[in-house]
Amino acid sequence: MIRISIFFLLIIFKTEAQTSVLNMADSLFVNGNYSQAIAQYKLYETPSAVYDKIAKSYIAIGNYDLALEHYRACIKINPVDALLKFEYARLLSKTKNFSTASKTFQELILIDDKNPNYHYEQGLVLEKMQDSTAQTAFLEAYQLDKTHQKAIFKIAKNHLKKGRFSQVHELVNIGLESYPNNVKLISLKAQSYYWQRDYHKATEWFEKFLDLNESSQFIYEKLCMSYSKTFQYKKAIVYGEKVLNYDSENTDYLSILGRLHERIENFPEAEKYMLAFLKLQDVSLDKAYERLGMILNRQKKHINALEAFKRAVQENQESQSARFFVVFTKDQYYKDIDSRMQAYQAYMKRFPDSEFTNMITNRLSALKKEKFVKSD
Repeated sequence: MIRISIFFLLIIFKTEAQTSVLNMADSLFVNGNYSQAIAQYKLYETPSAVYDKIAKSYIAIGNYDLALEHYRACIKINPVDALLKFEYARLLSKTKNFSTASKTFQELILIDDKNPNYHYEQGLVLEKMQDSTAQTAFLEAYQLDKTHQKAIFKIAKNHLKKGRFSQVHELVNIGLESYPNNVKLISLKAQSYYWQRDYHKATEWFEKFLDLNESSQFIYEKLCMSYSKTFQYKKAIVYGEKVLNYDSENTDYLSILGRLHERIENFPEAEKYMLAFLKLQDVSLDKAYERLGMILNRQKKHINALEAFKRAVQENQESQSARFFVVFTKDQYYKDIDSRMQAYQAYMKRFPDSEFTNMITNRLSALKKEKFVKSD
């Protein structure tokens, strides 16, 4: 009788000790002491019973190979545990073991083909494998769950790439009914309007990002261009300048800001941005120097404008427009009428078929009349 009692006491003691080991390991895991948790789990009498917990601990410290090894060992013991297989398949996908991941997700789908997440995760793997059936998997997930935000995004994004804008709006509207602040879906709707050239609605939807405290260079670029297309130049300038906060040497937006300031006749700012643009360019700059010259002329900085147009000629010796603006600027600045007329005549002789011929003919006529009046 005494021996039996001692035997049961040993069993109870051993069970309590093992429970203590497991509780300690779980506590270490919960508090982020993953390596210590792994060591403690391995002290458990039957470590195979905690292989899944060891695998999760290895994931937490970034040792995916050992995590996969323990998942495989655990699945061997529990082959019908769907949750275990799901976690294993997702880790396979994360570690780019796409073929095995796809096979595992397919096994899960055979177990439960009504689970939308199995189809969605399979779609992600197929997408990474550049398999065209990925969209079929996303569509299956959506059919099973019409509120599946991630599946809706994937399908709508594919429609956007194909230019099927009505389908984009239809799907996005469905998604936003259940989650109005889904920034990914809002982005698709804003981009769809932008590529449809409906810039008024594009600005409305890109502005929603800012209402949700979302911001990026991409958002500011699209807002700048959309406001520019709707002739709201001051708003376009605000967002164009925000683009430069991300990339101060963005030559595209330095040039755009130069043109926008020119349109609102803020010529000093237009000059500033064009000069910054020119400083960064390493390609033919004749057209850029022409624009700078025109901006300077509007400020009556004719000497500076003349230098800009001469730089344009240096960039492109055959540029008829650059040479015309040299002559035009001399006409604006020089007082001697004969010198101004001779400059136009020399230009006409060099470029008899110039697009500026009618303008020059009219200007020469006006200068002749001006000379006659002064001489009279």
